[in-house]
Amino acid sequence: MLMYGEGLRIREACALKVGDVDSKRMVLHIRHTKSRRDRMVTLSERTLGTLRDYYRRYRPRGELLFPNHDGDGPLSPTSITEGLRYAAHAAQIRKRVYPHLLRHTYATHQLELGTDLRTIQVMLGHHDIDTTSRYLHLSEARRTRLRSPLDLLEKEEGKVLG
Repeated sequence: MLMYGEGLRIREACALKVGDVDSKRMVLHIRHTKSRRDRMVTLSERTLGTLRDYYRRYRPRGELLFPNHDGDGPLSPTSITEGLRYAAHAAQIRKRVYPHLLRHTYATHQLELGTDLRTIQVMLGHHDIDTTSRYLHLSEARRTRLRSPLDLLEKEEGKVLG
């Protein structure tokens, strides 16, 4: 949910600490980034509710939000990958599903919602806009909504555009 809802990398999700969740400002503090630069990302209401339910149910000891089975380190990326594959199989999803796909889908859906590319770049923690641009593809849904600029011109009575 965090990787899709907030656009996190798998290692960023694994390394989250309880104190990284700021419910007053509705942001997550991402500390263990690929570029080694901290960033803040928007925390969705739905994710916050799920995190609260998770915390009440599992009461993780220590500062890690998602500790490993022994409680002495973060949950491993392999555990998340296997869990995601299991969930995809249970949902009868036949396409290849992997953790980074969730981040890619977050970026694509943000674009489809009208979020500008620069904002997506900041939320994903990319230094170069070209990196963000490679994530984004023109989805079939967006392609079918495209209109020619010619169709937007008002037709003038009696005139034929040539």
